[in-house]
Amino acid sequence: MQVIATAGHVDHGKSTLVRALTGMEPDRWAEERRRGMTIDLGFAWTMLPAGEQIAFVDVPGHERFTTNMLAGVGPAPAVLLVIAADEGWRAQTEEHVRALDALGVSHGLVAVTRSDLADPAAATEQARHRLAETTLASIPAVSVSGSTGAGLDGLRAGLDALAKGLPPADPEARIRLWVDRSFTVRGSGTVVTGTLAAGTLHMGDVLELGDATASVRALQCLGEPAQSVTAPARVAVNLRNVGHEDVGRGDVLLTPGAWRRTRVIDARVGGGELPTHAVLHVGAAAVPAIVRRLEPAGRRQTSVVRLILDTPVPLQVGDRVLLRDPGRRHVVGGATVLDPAPPPLTRRGAARARAASLAADVGNPDAGAEVRRRGAASRGMLSAIGVPIGDAPPPGVIFVGSWLVAETLWEEWRGALHAAIDRRPTELLDAGLSHSDLARALHLDDPELVTPLVRSCPDLEDVGGRVRRRGSAPALRSDLERAVTRLVGSLQDEPFAAPEQQGLVALGLGRRELGAAAAARAILLLPGDIALLPTAPNIAAERLRHLPQPFTISSARQALGTTRRVAVPLLEHLDRIGVTERVDGDLRRLRVPTGVPG
Repeated sequence: MQVIATAGHVDHGKSTLVRALTGMEPDRWAEERRRGMTIDLGFAWTMLPAGEQIAFVDVPGHERFTTNMLAGVGPAPAVLLVIAADEGWRAQTEEHVRALDALGVSHGLVAVTRSDLADPAAATEQARHRLAETTLASIPAVSVSGSTGAGLDGLRAGLDALAKGLPPADPEARIRLWVDRSFTVRGSGTVVTGTLAAGTLHMGDVLELGDATASVRALQCLGEPAQSVTAPARVAVNLRNVGHEDVGRGDVLLTPGAWRRTRVIDARVGGGELPTHAVLHVGAAAVPAIVRRLEPAGRRQTSVVRLILDTPVPLQVGDRVLLRDPGRRHVVGGATVLDPAPPPLTRRGAARARAASLAADVGNPDAGAEVRRRGAASRGMLSAIGVPIGDAPPPGVIFVGSWLVAETLWEEWRGALHAAIDRRPTELLDAGLSHSDLARALHLDDPELVTPLVRSCPDLEDVGGRVRRRGSAPALRSDLERAVTRLVGSLQDEPFAAPEQQGLVALGLGRRELGAAAAARAILLLPGDIALLPTAPNIAAERLRHLPQPFTISSARQALGTTRRVAVPLLEHLDRIGVTERVDGDLRRLRVPTGVPG
């Protein structure tokens, strides 16, 4: 199947032509049929002689319904441009072609209608001339009469050729289905329709809808039920547990977790003067946007701009969108999305620098270019904005776990890592820096990057989650060392008589001091500020060895000569390090008769 949108001036016979080709009535509303004018989107389909199915999205031609027209044209890959032989090129023909050109539509067919009323040659030549400077230049033209049927066979042959020349859709692509219609069916609930441009929908699929999810209860394609529908196709989706009022035109169904919805994009805009406020059209959506130039206005045919959207939209690198001036009600121009996840512009001169970095960008997704510009990017983010990642890293880029990092930035990080280690604070303990401390110092987006970064530095080591120069030993500040010595001395005779908080405070040991002492392995610190000798697990294992196995918390507490406050976290610690194990409820047994793993 292929999906083709109609376009053209009001009353030039778009719906009449679709009706003649398909035998179906595309105008769905009684008012449309009464006025003889398409107001909203219409849908019809037919089988061509060569066996290709064509689904038509019939759009309104009146200027008052431009938004409706754009909702139908946006997701369609090709257009049937209808021009009346007796009237020729008119105002809305021009506006529709400007929209198609802005959206980058390059596949189409001109149908010169009402050829029974006037010689089609003049209108055909006029169309060729007007289309010559657009993306639709050189598309073929046929003459036809929707009322008499003359030329319909030639039109069908032209549509056959058009369908065969369209690029194939990727059946494995992630789903982005723009909703162009939403309604309720008695006994079934909410149904939405749209043009499936890529991917495959299955009955039972779970899809994102805004901040919620929706499951596919049933599918239809061209009026027939289906277990699955593969793009390109017109599809109707019956959604489970979604109210009709919760979904409407411009909403979008997405593969869960596969897209990044954004309110800020950097784009290359073509066209004339740019307004500060515009409406961005993409798919079936129309979203108000603020337009900010990133470079001074000049004589260039294109400009790099930042678009700030009222609502988040799922966009990817290379998407074509259309900007319309809401005040003057005309198409400003088309835009190519260069970056749907741009950096903030907070410093003086940042906008001009950003424009310079995008000067040569034309919106082709390229992992190497993205990473070199960003410095580092996660696989998930790149995938979400439509940038493919190969099996081997691009030149100048390295794979680091789930991240792609520019080699130059990696070397900068290595230097900054050494500098951070060398200037680390030693207020309480010289034990190195934690991963979170280093992530903050190096401005890393993901603390998981610290581990491979440390491993790449042979002179550094990671001891218990703290990074330091290899071979250096942690040392406590002298006054803290004296306080810890007093604590250790008080535990020599009764190793499980952990002081209460008041006793620790009296020794000058608050939470930070206890943490430093534990990092230096001068004490064992358990949850609840339970401070014990570092050898406490060995001592406990030896005493518990004499108990009947398995044993209760109560019997363990008596054997250790301590309180439940100490016994419970100590036993949980012994579980974690593999000295004991639970066998039934609170019953435990020793896993090793003596000794504690190092």
